[in-house]
Amino acid sequence: MKKLVFALTIFCLFQAVFAQTSPLTQAEYVKMLYALQKAPETKADIIEALRKRGIDFVLTDGLRSLTRSKGANDEELKRALEEAGRRKQDPEGAKLPSAKDASEVLENARKNTLDAVEEMPDFVVKQQVQRSWAFAGTGSYKNLDRLVVAVSYRTTGEEDYRLLSMNGILQNDPKAKSSYEEAGGTSSTGEFVTMLAIIFKPENETKFTLSDSDFIRQRKALVFDFETIREKAQEKIAYSSGSGSPSTTVSGIKGRVWIDRKDGRVLRIESEATEIPVTFPITSAKRIIDYDWVTISDGKYLLPSLSDVRLVARESGKLIETRNVIRFKEYQKYGSDVKILDDDLKPEPEAKKPN
Repeated sequence: MKKLVFALTIFCLFQAVFAQTSPLTQAEYVKMLYALQKAPETKADIIEALRKRGIDFVLTDGLRSLTRSKGANDEELKRALEEAGRRKQDPEGAKLPSAKDASEVLENARKNTLDAVEEMPDFVVKQQVQRSWAFAGTGSYKNLDRLVVAVSYRTTGEEDYRLLSMNGILQNDPKAKSSYEEAGGTSSTGEFVTMLAIIFKPENETKFTLSDSDFIRQRKALVFDFETIREKAQEKIAYSSGSGSPSTTVSGIKGRVWIDRKDGRVLRIESEATEIPVTFPITSAKRIIDYDWVTISDGKYLLPSLSDVRLVARESGKLIETRNVIRFKEYQKYGSDVKILDDDLKPEPEAKKPN
């Protein structure tokens, strides 16, 4: 009897392991999507299954549409599905490198990034900022306003912001300030250097773990999870209720960084604040930054092209999420005039929540 029980236990364990490591079937994936609507907290489990198990079905436009709909158009879920589809089509090309090779890519990225920070020129750039809000977790964003901001960056790390227009109305004699908080609502700074420095400076002791491969802007990339504790990161978060001085705190950060496998340069960062004090009004702070090559005074530099900043705060007993989508346009040498064009003044269409 003991032998029978032992054999049965081994069989059951084998079945469980096989079920967890075999690729997702289409029926299994669709079932997960429908369950996601009722239990949004399962999103992380679906993404993990896509990354670790992969899929055994052909990725169709119908499945992409269903993923957008049931997943509230979540970017991370969509990217995980696309990469799983690429791994099925080309398993050899999508294979993760050895630990040694991955470490070399990471250290190459660290060196290239910190060198680039030191070699960054003074420049100006135009930011087109679309701001919106939603009740947290709904994804139903309503446009608040749109801004055009001129940003001046100096190699000392200083950033000056001038609010040029708000909702298509030009501002009179805009002054340089440390942020564009004069417009009220959510503002963000530090996209150019601060985030990169926090993540890659050796003294911050950021922990990296290779998690995935991806294909971003026609480049093969390795994706690393990272985490920097609060004591080292010291990322500043500020909250203002509209009266008096803003409340501030510092946090740690965690997230993912996409590194070009060939050039060892950062293509994207997704970050999330950690260790936010429970008494602080802001409960969540997330940011995505996409980087691309730009030309400034005949030199090529890797700088932000798009940033998506989302904050969740307690207001009148409700959790409100604000979102700033920032497009970086027309990088120029320092001292150049930032011009307002007709396209800068056009209103953005209201974002629609997937059905």
